[in-house]
Amino acid sequence: MMKQSLISSAIVTALFSSNVFAADVKGKILDNNNQPVSGAKVHLHGKSQSVTTDKNGQFTINVDADSQLHITKNNYLDERLPVTTDNAYVTVVLKPSAVESMVVYASALHKNNVEMASPVTVLAGDELKNAAKPTLGETLKGQPGINASYFGPVSSSPIIRGLDGPRVKITQNGLDSSDASRVGPDHANTNDSLSAQQIEVLRGPATLLYGSGAIGGVVNVVDNRIPTDIIESLSGAAEYSHDTVSNTNTYAAMLETGSDGFNFHFDGVSRKGGDYDTPEFNLPHEEHDEHGEDDHDAHDDHGHEGEHDDHNESPETAKKVDNTFIDSQQVNFGTSYVNEHLTLGLSFGRIDTDYGIPAHSHEGHDHEGHEHDEHEGEDDHADESAEQGVFARVKQDRWQALFNYSLHNEWIESINVRAGYTDYEHSEIEHGSIGTTFKNKTTELRTGIEHRIGEWHGIVGYHYADSDYKADGAEAFTPATETKSHALFLLEERTFGDFTLELGARIEDFQLSSLVTTEAHHDDHDDHGDDDHDDHGHDDHDDHGHDDHDDHGHDDHDDHGHDDHKEYESVAYQLDMTNISASIGGVYNFTEGHNVAFNVSRSERAPLTAELLSNGTHIATRTYELGLGYVIEDGEVHFEPQEIAQETATNIDFSVRRFIGDFGYTINVFYNDVANYYYQQNTGLMFTSEHGIENADHFHEGALPVFKFASDDAELYGVELDAHYRINDKNRVKVFADTLTAKLDNDQYLPRIPSNKLGVKYEYEHAGWKANMTITRYNSQSDIAAYESKTNGYTLVDTSFQYDFSAQGIDFVGYANIDNLTNELGFVHSSFIKEQAPLPGRNLKLGLRAYF
Repeated sequence: MMKQSLISSAIVTALFSSNVFAADVKGKILDNNNQPVSGAKVHLHGKSQSVTTDKNGQFTINVDADSQLHITKNNYLDERLPVTTDNAYVTVVLKPSAVESMVVYASALHKNNVEMASPVTVLAGDELKNAAKPTLGETLKGQPGINASYFGPVSSSPIIRGLDGPRVKITQNGLDSSDASRVGPDHANTNDSLSAQQIEVLRGPATLLYGSGAIGGVVNVVDNRIPTDIIESLSGAAEYSHDTVSNTNTYAAMLETGSDGFNFHFDGVSRKGGDYDTPEFNLPHEEHDEHGEDDHDAHDDHGHEGEHDDHNESPETAKKVDNTFIDSQQVNFGTSYVNEHLTLGLSFGRIDTDYGIPAHSHEGHDHEGHEHDEHEGEDDHADESAEQGVFARVKQDRWQALFNYSLHNEWIESINVRAGYTDYEHSEIEHGSIGTTFKNKTTELRTGIEHRIGEWHGIVGYHYADSDYKADGAEAFTPATETKSHALFLLEERTFGDFTLELGARIEDFQLSSLVTTEAHHDDHDDHGDDDHDDHGHDDHDDHGHDDHDDHGHDDHDDHGHDDHKEYESVAYQLDMTNISASIGGVYNFTEGHNVAFNVSRSERAPLTAELLSNGTHIATRTYELGLGYVIEDGEVHFEPQEIAQETATNIDFSVRRFIGDFGYTINVFYNDVANYYYQQNTGLMFTSEHGIENADHFHEGALPVFKFASDDAELYGVELDAHYRINDKNRVKVFADTLTAKLDNDQYLPRIPSNKLGVKYEYEHAGWKANMTITRYNSQSDIAAYESKTNGYTLVDTSFQYDFSAQGIDFVGYANIDNLTNELGFVHSSFIKEQAPLPGRNLKLGLRAYF
């Protein structure tokens, strides 16, 4: 017992003791012109605390052992400086970066974007604030390799290198956003870019830290809702902006204060606007159909392109996209306690948003006249829905907790724990009543131990996630599902002179469980009773208890076309998979300010609910969807999920970077070979609620094409360019471009792949004035799936003006942005509703931002 006690005491002493000979180290940060650099972050490696330089570039930080200062400032190269308790004063000169250089919080190892083995884009500061849109997709789509799904401007998710949905993880401070945006393109994500400090996009698989859902990349929204630095004074910001294209008014505010290590944070955003204007465009023929059915990317229900009105009538035109209003409020509160070793914090956020869902109407929707002006901004969206169709009401409560203890001993540098709980609800309101409700309750825990063993520096951790998803209503085409995952991950790096090697691995236990409804069969050959069925437990009543009629008045069938006289039974289904991912990468700094980077990864993921178990009408995409677990035989649907294979991506990234001097660039080349790629395939069959699934030859009015998830091998490859040239102190030019090819192994193109783009941006800055103009060419897209139509190219011209000034001790930024200056008509090929919802027309955005 004595021996055990001595060992325990030694371990505790090693972990939690601090050097009694602590001392303050003071210093000054300068640029290459010997001018002070204010706002630079000075972080003591292995500690949770960091400090920020004042307006004179000066700082003071406590050092209790030999360590290393890590100095970072946006658009400067990072500096690392060894320090001891004997250092009284240090001076550090930062070199400017030719490309945007920012610390990537999602990297886990305190790297900036030009030090990463895999490509990263970071948007921050005034550039982020000026570019902020209601959705992440619209905010980020101008970056190389990034596009948007675009279900209207208020429901638009990021697409990374042609991958979106369940392949792109969207996180808030490293934890999953936990909304329903992965279920369908009409479901908006709940991250507001206006309240963010920075947004990070990790291209390529980032599954090691973030799980199998990050097989295509990660978008991490970083905010300060849990303050991680000591705040010693009151500070804040406020902003107002107005968009003319939709008459949208946006208000935002942030407030932070602290005392004796206790900190408090508040931020809030309110946004309200109406339908957005467009250049004149032809409404698709199906917009006038009695049932509002679409032809799925400008094809008729049989997949034939270009067959429209039998009477050869002139197409109706519009200059506005109906039902695209937004009324959103978001607030976040956070508090923390921070000292030299400990950070402990808690935050709460609430989102309450109503937004219109374009092209999501049912029968009785009248498109003629356009006399209803959403620019008036009604408060009663139930009244709007009666005239304008379906709108979504989103509510989300989100708790986050943070624990970080920095030990600063020989092996363990810090222990970090992040935990989150999210209660999300998305209701679709039609004619003043709820039609369908999607709910998702998520619990997540991520813990990591940052360590240094010999020459290796890394992090080992555990990640747990539990998602309880439910859908009830006429459009609940996926069943209630609980998804759990437990994972262990390891990321290590070692420096060999000018070369840094990175190794990583993750093993994840994935479990999906659901109660699937199948048609009952009473014979000896059907072990499961699987047959023609839906996913929602319909037998003699649908989920809303409607007898003998569905929501559209069809007799003798439920919303999925199932005969009420058939017998159904519920079958418990569970999918268990072990996903293993690994990567190797490196960065070689072959000369000052230049490096090459490579990363090779192999990532596995299991199908999610929509890909595996969907079975029903998806009004948003105008299709009847079937998951991987179903087969169709002679018009009958059977649940046979026995042959489900993991999607496995082998991704290769190679980057060349120059980030010093007046000229800088980043060139990324990638190749992604995906085995068992999950995608939707047009079966050539049609569905109606009265007749079920039939061959396309038996055409019925309002019939929807049947799309079934299938898996096949695919490859995606392309190039991304981001180059900057500093002409002089006032003028700068940026060129950016991306290309993408995405094919199945049978040489067919994948659907809705974004078109290539090429852009140039000119920036001018002088005496508080900033101005820029961006011209972006989106090429036509003719590399299309069999059921798609070609999308014409378009050119967007955007410009902005900004003036920084001070008054009464408050710093102000006034700005004016003009988007789509030439009022170009543009259709987004990656959108499910490209024909019904072109991009917004010319928009003037006026804003004023204040800091105190």
